[in-house]
Amino acid sequence: MSNKEKIHPYPKAEDKVEFIYGIADNSLILAQRLSELTGHGPTLETDMALTNIALDLFGQVRLYYQYAAKILGDGKTEDDLAFLRTERQFRNVLLAEQPNTDFGYVIARQFLFDHFHYLLLEKMQTSEDGTLASIARKSIKEVAYHRDFSSNWVKRLGDGTEESHQRMQTAINDLWKYSDEFFHPTAAEKKMHEEGVGLNLEDLREEYRKNISEVLKEATLEVPELKYFQKGGKEGIHTEHMGHLLTEMQYMQRTYPGMKW
Repeated sequence: MSNKEKIHPYPKAEDKVEFIYGIADNSLILAQRLSELTGHGPTLETDMALTNIALDLFGQVRLYYQYAAKILGDGKTEDDLAFLRTERQFRNVLLAEQPNTDFGYVIARQFLFDHFHYLLLEKMQTSEDGTLASIARKSIKEVAYHRDFSSNWVKRLGDGTEESHQRMQTAINDLWKYSDEFFHPTAAEKKMHEEGVGLNLEDLREEYRKNISEVLKEATLEVPELKYFQKGGKEGIHTEHMGHLLTEMQYMQRTYPGMKW
C-alpha cells in the first residue's frame, strides 16, 4: 500500500485539529495575557492567584496541543503549534486577546471567559473522544476555581466603593460585545458535534447568560443591553492586539528555533 493509500489513524484529522485549536487557543492567549500581570497584581495574594490561573491554563494547553500534534502526525510538536503558527491560524475568541486595561478589565475578561469555559468542560466530559473527555475531567476542577475567583471579584468590586463599581461596570460594558462569539460554531465545531466529539455550542448560551446575570445582579451591576456582537477570532480574524501579543509570546522560539517549553 502506498503512502497515499494509507488510512490516517484519526479520521477527519483536519477537522478535529481545528476543533482542538478552538478550545486550546483560548486558554493559551488568555494565559499569555495573565502572565503579563506577574508582579503587578494589586496585592500579593491576588498576584499569585492570577499567576496560578495562567499556569493552570498553560498546563491544559499542553495537553491539547500534544494531542493535536499526535493527530497531525507530521512531526510537529506542541511548541510548533504554540509558537510557529501565524495570527490567522489562531482560533481564539476576540475576548481572550483583549489587553489588561486595568484590574476591572482583567477580572471582567476572566469572568466572561470562565463561565463559558466551565460549561464547555462540563459537557466535554462525555465526548466520544476519550482523550478530550479525559482532559475535560482533569481540567474542570481548576476551571471551577477560576470561575469562583473571577465571580467573587466581580461581586467585590461591583458592590464595593463608588469608584470600584463604576470601573467594574465600565469593563463589563466594554467587553460584553465579545461575549457571544463563544456560541457561534465554526465548520469544524459543527462537524465534531455531528461526530459526538463536540457539542452544540448554541445550547450553552441560555445557561451562560443566566449564570452571568445572577452574578452581576448580586454585584449590583447591570447586564449590558446590546443587539450586535463582535466576532471573527474563531475564523482567524483578530483585533489589532493579537499581533502584538504573538510578537512577544513567540519571540524566543522564532529567534532561537528549537527551544522547548
